[in-house]
Amino acid sequence: MKGLGTIVNVAAVIAGSGIGLLIKNGLRQRFQDILMQACGVATIFIGIGGALTGLLKITPQGVLETQNTMLLVFSLVLGSLLGEALNIELHMEHLGDTLKALVNAKKDTQFVNGFVTATLVICIGAMAIVGSIQDGLTGDYTMLLAKSLLDFVIVMVFASTLGIGVMFAAIPLGVYQGGITLGASLISGYMNETLISNLSCIGSVLIFCVGVNLAFKKMIKVGNMLPAILVPIAYNFLSFLH
Repeated sequence: MKGLGTIVNVAAVIAGSGIGLLIKNGLRQRFQDILMQACGVATIFIGIGGALTGLLKITPQGVLETQNTMLLVFSLVLGSLLGEALNIELHMEHLGDTLKALVNAKKDTQFVNGFVTATLVICIGAMAIVGSIQDGLTGDYTMLLAKSLLDFVIVMVFASTLGIGVMFAAIPLGVYQGGITLGASLISGYMNETLISNLSCIGSVLIFCVGVNLAFKKMIKVGNMLPAILVPIAYNFLSFLH
């Protein structure tokens, strides 16, 4: 059944967040801080691993070479300009504020931060993109099941430190991955391994940036960089026309 992987993933996020909320008051601040730093470092290396897979290759002669460097630069530059013009991150914060008001969480100062951070971490990356595409093309949701387990642990930690806002990240997760799965099933004739690899590479670079924000509390506007993942799609479409 196509789409089942995303359904399981959403359920895992809700369950993991619920457990995290139960243990929130039992964690001292210093433990919460170190957990956030640990998640940040882990996220950084997840991003590095995915990015290097798309940026490096081994030739038949055993030589390590770079690839897709210019595509990466153009994707980030053009995508960031578009995202900054649209101010995507501001709209995400407004959505978080709206949800915060709906659940009467005005006293929870971490609500928006939890919602935005969790959304970026669980939605961006190779597993979300490739897993959703595989689900849409072939109905194989194995990768999304693995991602569900990882997300379960991540949001449990996030919810224990950032609160209930993390749970609401399940909404954009369902829309994002469900949309990719639906889109992949509709345009399967235009998808190829090169496009999937490029999407995964750009997504991994963005998730690296999320990790930097988590670990070092430096604000990279990752939300405004999201349109970068559209550039490989446009490039692949133009190549297909020629």
